[in-house]
Amino acid sequence: MMNDREKYSVKHVSRTPGLQIWTINKMKMVSVPARAFGNFFEGDCYIVLNIIKNKGSGESLDVHYWIGSSSSPDEQGAAAIYVTQLDEYLGGSPVQYREVQGFESPKFRSYFKNGLIYKKGGVASGFNHVDTNVYNILRLLRVKGKKHVSATEVEVSWNSFNNGDVFLLDMGKTIVQWNGPESNKGERLKAVLLAQDIRDRERGGRAEISVVEGGHEQETPELKLMMVALGPKPNNLKKAVPDDTHDQVQASGVKLYHVSDDSGNMVIKEVAMQPLTQDLLLSSDCFIVDHSGSSVMVWKGKKSSKEERQKAMNTAVSFIKAKNYPSSTPVEVMSEGGESAMFKQLFKSWKEKGQIKGLGTTHTVGKIAKVDQEKFDVMELHAHPELAARQHMVDDGSGEVKVWRIEKLELAEVKPSMHGQFYGGDCYLILYTYQVSNRQQYILYMWQGRHATKDEITACAYQAVNVDNMYNGAPVQVRVVMGKEPRHFLAIFKGKLIIFEGGTGRPGVESPKTSSSLFQVRGTTGMNTKATEVPARASSLNSNDVFMLKTNQKCYLWYGKGCSGDERMMATEVCDTLFRQFKEVVMEGQEPSDFWIALGGKGPYASDSRLEREEPLHSPRLFECSNQTGKFRMTEICDFEQSDLDEDDVMLLDTWEEIFLWIGISANEYEIKESLNSAQEYLKTHPAGRDPDTPIITIKQGSEPLTFTGWFNAWDPFKWSGLERKSPATMVDGGYTAPGGPGSSAPVYKMHGGVPTSPSTSRGPVSSAGFTGRQLDPKVLINTPASELPEGVDPSQREDYLSDVDFENLLGVTRSEFLGLPRWRQIQLKKNAGLF
Repeated sequence: MMNDREKYSVKHVSRTPGLQIWTINKMKMVSVPARAFGNFFEGDCYIVLNIIKNKGSGESLDVHYWIGSSSSPDEQGAAAIYVTQLDEYLGGSPVQYREVQGFESPKFRSYFKNGLIYKKGGVASGFNHVDTNVYNILRLLRVKGKKHVSATEVEVSWNSFNNGDVFLLDMGKTIVQWNGPESNKGERLKAVLLAQDIRDRERGGRAEISVVEGGHEQETPELKLMMVALGPKPNNLKKAVPDDTHDQVQASGVKLYHVSDDSGNMVIKEVAMQPLTQDLLLSSDCFIVDHSGSSVMVWKGKKSSKEERQKAMNTAVSFIKAKNYPSSTPVEVMSEGGESAMFKQLFKSWKEKGQIKGLGTTHTVGKIAKVDQEKFDVMELHAHPELAARQHMVDDGSGEVKVWRIEKLELAEVKPSMHGQFYGGDCYLILYTYQVSNRQQYILYMWQGRHATKDEITACAYQAVNVDNMYNGAPVQVRVVMGKEPRHFLAIFKGKLIIFEGGTGRPGVESPKTSSSLFQVRGTTGMNTKATEVPARASSLNSNDVFMLKTNQKCYLWYGKGCSGDERMMATEVCDTLFRQFKEVVMEGQEPSDFWIALGGKGPYASDSRLEREEPLHSPRLFECSNQTGKFRMTEICDFEQSDLDEDDVMLLDTWEEIFLWIGISANEYEIKESLNSAQEYLKTHPAGRDPDTPIITIKQGSEPLTFTGWFNAWDPFKWSGLERKSPATMVDGGYTAPGGPGSSAPVYKMHGGVPTSPSTSRGPVSSAGFTGRQLDPKVLINTPASELPEGVDPSQREDYLSDVDFENLLGVTRSEFLGLPRWRQIQLKKNAGLF
């Protein structure tokens, strides 16, 4: 048993939302600093705790027990004991995961978006996770993986290289990325992000990154640097090494086992096979769910014995050994009421406590408006730097702020009255000064607008170096991309951060005037609030948020049904800052006609009744798909966002009621052809016995409907402008109505029972304006049956084949005006012109 002193670290674990990591050093839990997150010594074991605050009330807790490939049995045993203590301290509510190096779960890898770094040795050997601002470093990292990237330390020698992988040669002040001639684009991109992460976190942004293409080293000055570290380059390097693929084949077989210790010995007995039903789980006992050896899950009933609950993880490991499953088999342990999303999906049906029938609202009145306020005590942060590291907050944002805008490639100071207002056509430098122990500290943020020119972005980086030199290299430099502002950045503007989509804040330069401007407001306190301009049309609305609509006459504050009281309060404060005119509060569903007129007409938006729930009964899941091996293979992406949609792939989004197949612009033709079979195979083999007639909707990159984008936390409609399509955009006749949605969304491609609703046709390259580049005489397109259209013309998008002049003459609006209209209005204009 551990004594009180050894339990001390467990008792002082923070309940604040975020990520916390400990390693086992001399059989004790030792906190890992935030700047070292993602670095794992192969000789150690780690405990990772992730706490997520849910939108309504309550929280989700996940505890991961990571086992290094060279860790000792004693360290593994100590880590297991601490995980049990941590589970008890947190009230038995966390879901526990056993992670083996190289076989980590998608959820675990989702915490480290830039990848995992496996380091030789261990903390007990005297190694440190990260030595900040230390440059006498020489190491070679081999980067592998496309979606789930890991970097492993290898011998610093040309002998470690091969033609199929990407390598990072880290020499402290310089990081050279070497791309193997046969490496894939995904690995190269991920390696760049990893190199930037190392530079920013370990070197304070003061390291040069160079990229060298394998086979062309002679053409680069970096070869000399590499030869200093590695010696002369041999004529031939090793051939490409096949990736170790651990992607799971979806297993269809599920068995339920009853765990009992009534006789004094642990007895495990099979009780049921799929499809499983929830009533098989008894609160008085523990159960094991075996997902055909692909994963093993232990469910602990609330009234089960203390010994059964404490031995749950060991019971699962013993079960794996008895079944002769690989030691790397994923293990999850959870308590009744705290089941993981994956566990629920293995059951035919799952009913939450207090759930009403159907897809209606499940929260109680007023519950969703209750949001705990997180207070930041500056002295507390200074006294406990590990808290500041976990929260990514050096202080509460009350320091001194200076803001410069890039004007004519030089710095122009921004007036304090305009602090917090950022325009997408500009770049800014923000110098934040705060004090620690009477010593001044600095953070230099480089904010880059989405529509800033390359020259301005380059000048911003150049001027950042100048400011850095003015302060003798003391500032920590942080690059901030528009829309990706970190938490502390929000805090320093005290809830008055406003981001304009385009335009400029430069004096004397007038931004294009518009009759209406729409801003989405998110945040519950001055620490986490920002307002972001979105297209002024109905489709931009979302029932979960508050929006500000500015017209020439007044400002509307639109409250979605799912927003909280705190969100409303912060939106009011932002509105007072930005618009000093009459405000009218509008509740969702009670909008006056002037409100819709200002948005170009009433139209569909993300307002499905499912969005009003605190948490969906079945969380949406995103997979990268492949069935080229003859079996449906998938790699799950947890905590997904729009950037996880890879243009080289076919992705599957499972929202339970529907299956979306998203086809990237450069997806493999074979995968496109087989994607429907893959989705049907996914439904057929799903362990919950899913309805085989679940709608399968195929959509193309750049043409995503609201029913798809609504499942993503934030969606940038301009991200993929200017795409060239490889294949058609066919639409269901009459449009598509989402369950519970307000209207039609298009273009979507719906397939049911394996038969497409309309023929597949091909289109030419599409520009950002939606024009194919192929111009046809309007007579060929107007009121012409689909079967008689010229080859390659998509009957649902005839307007794309008109010249700009013919387009405006026939439809009465310009192409850009047309794209800004609600879907119903577009269809109406097309029908009037004979193009629908």
